[in-house]
Amino acid sequence: MESVSTSKEPRTISVAHSPDSDDAFMFYGLATNKLETEGLKFEHTLKDIQSLNEDAKNGVFDVTAISFHAYCYVSDKYALLPHGASIGDNYGPILVAKEPRPVEEIPEMKIAIPGELTSAFLAMRIYNSDFEYEVFPFDEIIEAVQEGKVDAGLLIHEGQLFYKQLGLDKILDLGEWWFEDTGLPLPMGGNVIRRELGEDLMKEVSSHLKRSIEYSMENREDALAYAMQFARDMPPELADRFVAMWVNDLTLDYGDRGKEGVRLLLERGYEAGIIPEKVDVEFVD
Repeated sequence: MESVSTSKEPRTISVAHSPDSDDAFMFYGLATNKLETEGLKFEHTLKDIQSLNEDAKNGVFDVTAISFHAYCYVSDKYALLPHGASIGDNYGPILVAKEPRPVEEIPEMKIAIPGELTSAFLAMRIYNSDFEYEVFPFDEIIEAVQEGKVDAGLLIHEGQLFYKQLGLDKILDLGEWWFEDTGLPLPMGGNVIRRELGEDLMKEVSSHLKRSIEYSMENREDALAYAMQFARDMPPELADRFVAMWVNDLTLDYGDRGKEGVRLLLERGYEAGIIPEKVDVEFVD
C-alpha cells in the first residue's frame, strides 16, 4: 500500500504592490522571507499603481495596493485591509508650474496627472474640477511641465520632495488644503484583499501583512536598504524622507482619523459627481 503524505502544500497568496520605496519598505519582511507565515506562501508582483488599479477591476491578485479612488470600482470584489495605507497628514500631492501662479488660474490650465484612477486626481477634482488634463506616467510629469507640454503637473511620489531644486513653483498642496478644510489626513493608497478568500483567510493574511510593516519599522535600516533598490536612483537621504512621509503610524493602523479621511474623500467624490455610486468603506477586522 502506498504511503500517503500528510504534509500540506502551502497555500499561495498573490500580492501585488508598486516598486516605490515606501511600498517595498512595507513588504520587506514578507518579500525576503523574514517572517514565519504558517502554511501560507506569498508571491510578490511589482507593477506601477495605475496598472494595479486596472488589474484590481479584474480581481487579478489576492492582495493588492490600490488607489482609494480606484477602490470605488472594486469594493464588491475587495475589502480594505486595516493597515498598509499611504496617508498624508497635512501634506499630499502637489500641483506645480514653471512660474508662480495663483490657484484661481487652475480652470485655465492644462494639467498633467498621474492617472484617472489615482486619489491625487480625485482630490484635485474635488478641489476644482474645471480644468483640462492629460495623463502622463507619474515620473514623466516634471519633464512635461519643464518642457511646456502642460501648464502644470500634479506630483505624487518623490517628485514632491525635489520639485523646488528643479526650478518649479508650488501652486497647491492638496494635503494641506484637505487638512485645513476637514482637519483630517488625506488618504492616497491602501491595500485590499479579495473577499473570495473568506473571512478567516482574509484575517490571517491581514495579520501577516501587519507583522511585515512592524518588522520593517523595527529593522528600519535593513528595510530601507532593501527598498533602495526600487528607489529610481534616489539618494538614500531622499528615500529615507520619502519613506518617513508615507510609512507612519497611520500605515500601521488607520485609526479613526484615517478611516474617516477615506470615507470623507469618497463621499465628497460622490457628492461632486466624480464617483458614480456611493461606496461602502469596509475594513477587514
